[in-house]
Amino acid sequence: MSFLHPALLAVAVLVTVAAVAAYGNLQRRRTAAMRQAGFAPQNAWRRHLPYGLILLALPVLLVGLARPQAEVTTPRVSGTVLLAFDVSNSMRADDVAPSRLAAAQTAATRFVEEQPRTVDVGVLVFGDQALLTQAPTDDHDAALAAIGRLSAGGGTSLGQAILVGLGTITGKPVALPAEGAPAPDLGYWPSATIVVFSDGQETGGPDVGAAAELAAAAGVRIQAVGVGTERGGTVEVDGFQLGTALDASLLTAVAQTTGGAYLPAGDADTLTDTTKSIDLRLTAKKEPLELTAPFAGAALLLLMLGAVLGTRWHGRIV
Repeated sequence: MSFLHPALLAVAVLVTVAAVAAYGNLQRRRTAAMRQAGFAPQNAWRRHLPYGLILLALPVLLVGLARPQAEVTTPRVSGTVLLAFDVSNSMRADDVAPSRLAAAQTAATRFVEEQPRTVDVGVLVFGDQALLTQAPTDDHDAALAAIGRLSAGGGTSLGQAILVGLGTITGKPVALPAEGAPAPDLGYWPSATIVVFSDGQETGGPDVGAAAELAAAAGVRIQAVGVGTERGGTVEVDGFQLGTALDASLLTAVAQTTGGAYLPAGDADTLTDTTKSIDLRLTAKKEPLELTAPFAGAALLLLMLGAVLGTRWHGRIV
């Protein structure tokens, strides 16, 4: 427990000692006067209890005026969520209307709108390379604007997306270690989550499994949202029609490696509903809780109890 005005504690001690000493002196004089007049003293505890309650209220009230505070651990949804969007050519397929990327944008927009301000949201896009387009922020309108600017083109490197995401979370560049070298120490970031929107069509880049293991070691969980259908669709690339279908196996493996989950979605409506299942972590934060009111209430209760007993036993408020 701490106090905003600790000097008042010394005042509380001095005033209480003075009040008790004055009361003791008064009672000794009263007892001596009663014996001198030939009266027997009253029952001791009934005589002193109302006064004792009122005297006890004094230090309690003064301690309350010192504004005591205690630290309490408050659970809440907070931390950092990095939305990683696959913007490769395959995300232009229309097996999820109007397109995979457009459906992902709609679902992500709904997700961001439902988050409290205690959650910082960032936006990352990945094709052949990965790029942070909006740093994590509690300005959710900025994140929504970044989501609205997405466009598709190029290949897919989920491994690069994970590494850039880890770099964003840790605040330093992250790369896979050379063969035989120890993994880098990224610290531990349990309040950070990467949410990947992708169809699982990987075309190259850093090893996805190794990148996912780095994320797991850093305590960063990856939630993967599958965008597309198993029946697939076609996209035109350089004048050629290419078939593309949802490949959930890679996304599932990445999510499970980090302790996250794979969330399948077969159509636009289901995809939007799927984002409601994304599991954000409850974090604990220590916050000061002022205890002035409980101390004041206790002092008032002691005063009232002393007054009631004094009135009932002695016919007056002591």
